[in-house]
Amino acid sequence: MNTYYAANLLVYAAVDIIACIALNLQFGVSGIVNFSFIVFQAAGAYAAAVLSMPPDTASGYDFQIYVGGFQLPFPLPWIGGAIAGGLLSIPVGFVVLRKLRSDYQAIALLVTSIIANTVITNARPFLNGAAGLALVPQPLQDQIDPVSDSYQYFYIGLSALSVVLVWFVASRIVNSPFGRSLRAMRDNEVAASALGKNPVALKMMIFIVGGVIAGLSGAILVGFIQLWAPSVWLYPETIILFAAVIVGGRGNNLGAVLGALLVPVGFEEVTRLLPNQFDLGGLVITPQVGLIPALQWVAIGLLIIGFLWFRPEGVRPEPRRVFEGSPDPSEVELVSTA
Repeated sequence: MNTYYAANLLVYAAVDIIACIALNLQFGVSGIVNFSFIVFQAAGAYAAAVLSMPPDTASGYDFQIYVGGFQLPFPLPWIGGAIAGGLLSIPVGFVVLRKLRSDYQAIALLVTSIIANTVITNARPFLNGAAGLALVPQPLQDQIDPVSDSYQYFYIGLSALSVVLVWFVASRIVNSPFGRSLRAMRDNEVAASALGKNPVALKMMIFIVGGVIAGLSGAILVGFIQLWAPSVWLYPETIILFAAVIVGGRGNNLGAVLGALLVPVGFEEVTRLLPNQFDLGGLVITPQVGLIPALQWVAIGLLIIGFLWFRPEGVRPEPRRVFEGSPDPSEVELVSTA
């Protein structure tokens, strides 16, 4: 395994882990079916790109049109990408989460994803339209040669540190009183409201937190691949992340990590092993272009259905939490039957 391949695999794994943790906070812990998650990742990627790139009139960049071009040093573009994801989540959450039921929220967020992609694709003066942004500077590329093995290890280290930071924040949220309120809202919103909790405020807060983490994942990815276009953040990309959370086990961070390693990373590597030709007793069959990616989507769909049917709790079920002073379930049952 060469260094470049290993770096691609590990950086993509880190980005998927961060994204799955963010989606798990929204969907697994809070019950928000955010079908527009990829939009917030894209917002972070675009923000990090224009914050790190020079103006579009600079030499070598005059073939594309975009706003901004501030040439900020690292880590400001990554911070800006995280902030952009959080800022975008405020108006979206304010419109979608306040008045709509959970099922309508999912539909509205899906439509939001489609609208956002269509607008960016057709508004070329804003972020170069369908062609997207290219030649995005990599972090500290002036200090370290970006084509060297040392830089690959450096970027892996940066990605790993980001995963640790996001894991720490997510763990504090899940294990805090705020996390218990989120789970109560997820399981029974009416009961949570009766106990004095504000479901709209809870949803807005975790929606913004998830947007910030999603924006960070986009910033990390665009700094590595050095380009970003609408074709890489279509709404089906969110479905892959949902599949990862469902397979890994919704409601716990470890399940999100396992799901990220099994679905986005694992499936991508498995499809590389599929042959380009099939020899059936001397009859050589060459699959049509696009068949292998289509089979990948079929496999992901079957995986989601299979886990929802046979193991809805996922590979790593959400741990049962028993708090000090809680009555024993068997005692409650005996009292209720007495």
